[in-house]
Amino acid sequence: MDNLSVTSLVWLFLVSFVIHDMEEIIWVGPWAKRNRHKVAVAVPPRMKRSLTQMLNITSSQFAVAVLLEFIVFVPFTLMAAEQGRFFIFLSFNTLFFLHVFTHVAQSVYLKMYTPGVVTAVLIVLPYSLLLFHRLLYENLVTWGEILLSIPVGLLVVPLVLVGHELGKRWVKS
Repeated sequence: MDNLSVTSLVWLFLVSFVIHDMEEIIWVGPWAKRNRHKVAVAVPPRMKRSLTQMLNITSSQFAVAVLLEFIVFVPFTLMAAEQGRFFIFLSFNTLFFLHVFTHVAQSVYLKMYTPGVVTAVLIVLPYSLLLFHRLLYENLVTWGEILLSIPVGLLVVPLVLVGHELGKRWVKS
């Protein structure tokens, strides 16, 4: 993979994001409808209310949140690829990498497939490891920047929540 340029590797973030989120978009609605009761029984009581609301989402509503994220990710990916300005891009990718483990944990905890787990493990995990390796190897980022990017990456969480709220308002089930 050393023959793949850093610029190409940076642009592949958007590709891996779309592939991963397409799995989620395709499966989240039907999966939630089919497994709503099974999941509600498995989670702790304090999580049931918020989880029940999340399990009423349709694939179209979920797609609105994904679109909003994608729109935000594109300019920061462009800045990283074309200008070498990596920090915000890095924060998105650090969160994307950590997100893999939430998918795995959900599947392990529920003892079933959960939407996004396949591409999280087969696409996002190897992409993230390769990206971090190359950025570190080429001295484009440091371990300190990667660690510092975690709290900055968490700024995506309100964006996701806004996207889900917009999805509920704009797309009726």
